[in-house]
Amino acid sequence: MQELPVTGYLDRFSRRPGESLAAQVSVPSGQACRARLVRVISGDPNPAGPGLRFEDLAARFDVTFPGRHQPIHAGSAAIVPAGPRRPAGATTWTVLAWAAALPGESAALLSEEQGGTRVTLGLGPCGAVARLARDGAVREIAVGTQPKLRGWYRLWLSLAPEEDTLLLGQQPLLPGDGGAAVVRAALEGFAPPASGGPVVIGAENAAQPARHVTAKLEAPAILPGAFAEWPAPLDLPAAPLACWDFSRGIPTQRIEDSGPQACHGMLRNVPTRAVAGARWSGREMCWRHAPEDYAAIYFHADDLGDCGWQTDFRFAIPPDLRSGAYAFHLTCEAGEDWLPFYVLPPRGTATAPVAFLASTFTYQAYANHARGNADEAYMQRVREWGAYPHNPDHHPIYGRSTYNRHPDNSGIAFSSRLRPILTMRPGFLTFNDARGSGLRHYPADTHILAWLEARGLPFDVLTDEDLHEEGTALLAPYALVMTGSHPEYHTAATLDALRDYTASGGHLTYLGGNGFYWRIACVPGLPGMIELRRAEGGIRAWAAEPGEYYHALDGQYGGLWRRNRRPPQALVGVGFSGQGLFEGTHYRRLPASHAPEFAWMFEGIAEEVLGDYGLSGGGAAGFELDRADVTLGTPPEAVVLARSEAPPASFVTVPEELLSHVSTVSGETPDALKRGEIVYFETPGGGAVFSVGSITFCGSLWRDGFEGPVSRLLENVVRRFAGTAR
Repeated sequence: MQELPVTGYLDRFSRRPGESLAAQVSVPSGQACRARLVRVISGDPNPAGPGLRFEDLAARFDVTFPGRHQPIHAGSAAIVPAGPRRPAGATTWTVLAWAAALPGESAALLSEEQGGTRVTLGLGPCGAVARLARDGAVREIAVGTQPKLRGWYRLWLSLAPEEDTLLLGQQPLLPGDGGAAVVRAALEGFAPPASGGPVVIGAENAAQPARHVTAKLEAPAILPGAFAEWPAPLDLPAAPLACWDFSRGIPTQRIEDSGPQACHGMLRNVPTRAVAGARWSGREMCWRHAPEDYAAIYFHADDLGDCGWQTDFRFAIPPDLRSGAYAFHLTCEAGEDWLPFYVLPPRGTATAPVAFLASTFTYQAYANHARGNADEAYMQRVREWGAYPHNPDHHPIYGRSTYNRHPDNSGIAFSSRLRPILTMRPGFLTFNDARGSGLRHYPADTHILAWLEARGLPFDVLTDEDLHEEGTALLAPYALVMTGSHPEYHTAATLDALRDYTASGGHLTYLGGNGFYWRIACVPGLPGMIELRRAEGGIRAWAAEPGEYYHALDGQYGGLWRRNRRPPQALVGVGFSGQGLFEGTHYRRLPASHAPEFAWMFEGIAEEVLGDYGLSGGGAAGFELDRADVTLGTPPEAVVLARSEAPPASFVTVPEELLSHVSTVSGETPDALKRGEIVYFETPGGGAVFSVGSITFCGSLWRDGFEGPVSRLLENVVRRFAGTAR
C-alpha cells in the first residue's frame, strides 16, 4: 500500500475568478512542500509529439508550507455514536449476511464498545466469529462451518454473563445452503461492554474503523436475551433494543434505527445501497417500488469516499486569470506531483467564442484505473520520456476506478474525486503504445488544448460537473462547444443541456468515440461522488447483479443511455459500434465530402485518406469507433463525410449491436459495424453538429507539428462554427 512522497487533491476540479480552491496535500516524510501555479498547455510527454508544456505562473502563486502525513482510511462502515440502553442480563447481537467471498481473517459485521471493552460479531474463513476484546486482550471463537458463498445467513452472538455463557450461531435462510451451526462456550469472566456506547456496522472501532468486511448486511439488531437457536431466520424472536432498517433513506448516507430508542447513525466511505437483500423476490426491479426487498447495504473493505484531509493551502482565482487548464506543481525533497484544475470564465460570461467541455465525469469514472499493464517495458518508457512516474497498479491505497473490482470480485459502483487521482495528471501514460503516445482522458484531451493554442483559436474551458449544475445557460454564450476525446459518462442534466444548446442554434463538435454512453448519478448531498450501475448491455468491466440496475442516489435506471432511450446518435449523430486494442486505422472520404455545400470543410485538403498517422494508436480512426444509424436517432438529414476502413484484427462489434453471433440490430453483418464515421448535420433551430466517431481522432491533429489534413479539417469546422476568420 505504497504512498507517494507527495500527493493531494483539490476540493473541486474547477473554479471561476473570485472563487477559491482548497488543496489537501500529504507528504509522508513531513518535509516542507512547495506549490506553484502552472498553466497546462500540453500533457503528452512523447518526444515525437508536442511534449510536456507548461507556462510557469509562479509569479502569480508560489507558496511553501510545512508538509504533513495525511493518511488514507479505506473501508466502509456505519457508525452509531450511541447504541441502545439496555437492562442488565443477556444480550444478543445479530445480522443477516451475504458474502461472495470469505475474508482471509475474521472481519467485523456488528460491533459494540465502551470503556476499553468491545464485543464483535464477525465473519471469517470458518464462518461466524465471536470476537471479545478487553484492555488489549482479544479472544476469538468461530462456529467452524463455512457458509455457502452468495447465500444469506442469520448470524448471531449471545452473551449471558449470569450464566457465564456465549452462544454463537449461523443459520441459512434457504435449507439448501446447509444446516444451522451453534457453538456454546464459557465467557471466562468476560463482561460485555456497558450499554450506550458506539456501535459499528461493517467494521469495528468507532474512533478509527478497522477489520472491515466485504459483504451485504441487512437488519443488524441488538436484542435482549440469549438464543441457542433461531426458529425463523428472517425474523427477530424478541422485541429489539435497536434494529437498523436499511430500506429507509436509501439515497442518503444515514441509517435509521426502527427500535424504540432511535439510535440512528451515518455511513462512512459510501458503501453501496439499493442492492438486493434477503427478502428480494424479483417482483420489482426498482428499489423505489419495493424498498423492503432492498433492505441491505453492501460494505466493502476498499470503499473510499472523501479522504477527509485537512487543507494545506488555498488559492483565490485572480480576476484576470484566463480560462484554461492549470495545475499546482507540488515539490518536496523526496518527489513531485501535479494537482490539475480548470479555470472557467466569470459567471454568465464568455471570454472566447469557443468552449472546450472537459469530460470530468469520465476522468472520474476512470480515476485510478488499475489495468495491470505497468510492467517493466511500460516503466522504461515512462523513464525515457520523463512521463508521469506513478501508476495505480503500484498504489492501490488511493482507491480504484469503476473499471476495477472489490476484493470479492464485485464491481466498483462509486468513484470520488476527493482523493489523489494518479490517472488525471499531465504526462500519465495509459498504454505502452507501440505506434504513439498511449494517452487517454485528461492528458489525451490536452492534444485539443495544445492544438487550439497552436492554431491561434481563443477558447474557454468548462467541465461536465459545471454543466450538470448550471445547464444550458453555461453553454449559451458560446458559438461552439467542443468535447474531448472520450465524453463517455453523462447525467440527464448534461445531455439535456447539450441537446437544448444545439436545438437553439449552438454548434457542437464531438471529437471522440464511445461518447454519451453510460448514465451516472450525482447528487448535491454527496459532493464529489458519482454512481454507476453497469446494467444490461454494453461493453462492461463488470455486470451489475440482477435487480441492482437502479442508482441508489437518484433512483433512476442506470446502464447505457441507449437502454434509457437516449442513444448518442440522437444527440451527435453517431454512437458506439466497434472496439479493439489501442490502435487505429484511417478514414476515407466519401462522395458527400466533395459536394459543393460541404466544400468549406475540406478546403485546403487534397487527400482522400485522412489520418493514416497519429499519436494515439497510429491512426485517426481507432480504439473505439462510432457510426451513424437513423433507427437509433441519427437525423435523416445527417451526412456521412468519411468512413474508416481496414479495421485492425483486434476489433470487434460491440455487444449491444448483436442479436446473435451472426445477426445484428441494424441487419448489417457484424464485421460491417466495425467502423467509425465522420458526420455532419444541422438542427432546425440553426445549430449544427460535427462528429468524428473515434477516440483516437485528436491524436492525429499532430503531424510534424499541428499540421496535416486532420488538423486542417477540424480548423475549417471550428472557424466556421465559431465565426472566426482564418
